[in-house]
Amino acid sequence: MIITNGKIVTWGDPNEILEDKALLIQHGLIQEIADETELRAAHPEEEVLDAQGQMVMPGLICAHTHFYGAFSRGMATPGEPSRNFQEILANLWWKLDKGLDEEGVKYSALSLLADATRYGCTTLFDHHASPNCIDGSLDIEADAVMESGLRASLCYEVTDRDGKERALAGIRENSRFISGVEAGNYSPMLRAHFGLHASLTISDETLEKCVEENNGRAGFHSHAAEGIVDQEDSLTQYGKRVVERFADAGVLGEKTILAHGVHLSPHEIDLLAQSSTWLSHQPRSNMNNAVGVAPVEEMLKQGVKVCLGNDGFSNAMWQEWFFAYLIQKDHQADPRAMNGYDVIKIAVANNSRLAAQTWGGLRIGKIEKGAAADLILVDYHPITPLHAGNLPWHILFGFRDGMVTTTIAGGKLLMKDRKLLFLDEAEIAAKAREAATRCWNRVNSY
Repeated sequence: MIITNGKIVTWGDPNEILEDKALLIQHGLIQEIADETELRAAHPEEEVLDAQGQMVMPGLICAHTHFYGAFSRGMATPGEPSRNFQEILANLWWKLDKGLDEEGVKYSALSLLADATRYGCTTLFDHHASPNCIDGSLDIEADAVMESGLRASLCYEVTDRDGKERALAGIRENSRFISGVEAGNYSPMLRAHFGLHASLTISDETLEKCVEENNGRAGFHSHAAEGIVDQEDSLTQYGKRVVERFADAGVLGEKTILAHGVHLSPHEIDLLAQSSTWLSHQPRSNMNNAVGVAPVEEMLKQGVKVCLGNDGFSNAMWQEWFFAYLIQKDHQADPRAMNGYDVIKIAVANNSRLAAQTWGGLRIGKIEKGAAADLILVDYHPITPLHAGNLPWHILFGFRDGMVTTTIAGGKLLMKDRKLLFLDEAEIAAKAREAATRCWNRVNSY
């Protein structure tokens, strides 16, 4: 297709807003950025998509999510309210994931993929758990991703909390899926990581088996120091802090994603920087779980590759941007904290680098010749002057989730004029309610 009549935000270095150019999309890539008349004359057979003055931007990227988190929406866990993060894990998440069956895995994934399409989030890094449905669970998710047309990297979180056999099953599921991706058995829109739950639920024996089985094929994807309990457990059990333990085990590295990093020491931050490990920040989840505020600015200062996820909250990623911007100011009692450009570095530049690395060097999250055609149209009409220099603050204070009207991933039109073209939201919601009801009944029986 040829996309015309839009204000093109390149997110390049430097960022530009092009108001007199059109985009030629072919074979899933941005093939040309040129004058509309030139492109239409050279490619008269191409369909034309008129942006009607909207902003044309790269699709949003989420560096850490949980598709199955969709089924937590509105759920009241039995008993007294959880008093701390450990109780939240035990009372909510470790019961919810056990309640998932094949239908639950499928429809929780499809629900959040529909959500992602509507909010313009075209690339997601999912972290999955379903202890009573491990074998083949990543294929169920992969089928959902392929049906949606979006781009995603999947993994299964290995943990010892459900016994040795299920830990081994999780290792096998990761290894099987990674091998399938390597062999080209899945859509090129899919990639794989090797999932670990967190240090506090993985023994040395299991951790060693994960590293051995992975054998450097994929990056790991794990929670790390999300709550202080993770650090306390690691120090008590192993005499070292979480990131130190992961470093000694061979988990860190340029392809690995650690999520949260709320309770990190200066030495751990240095280890992340030295190893080029990714650290995904999820401010909405951290606030909801009352686990603390991650030292994002210090990590950036030390050279850590901080990116941005949502931890299973809605895929309205601009909300995540806004909370990332605000929470540091409030926490430090300093309005100078967390400059808008820092948010862009995390949510745009670093998320783009993570996606590009994961997809073998394909440029994702930028509008330039040869980049992936993962694009959104945003119906934003500023009431004050807008230019490349002040765009971060327009996004933070002016953009709203419903402003995404069109979503394209891999050159495929997935939503047009706010209508999803490949996912039936009403049918997915109806099936999800049935699957969630069964899941919740199981949760209440545990």
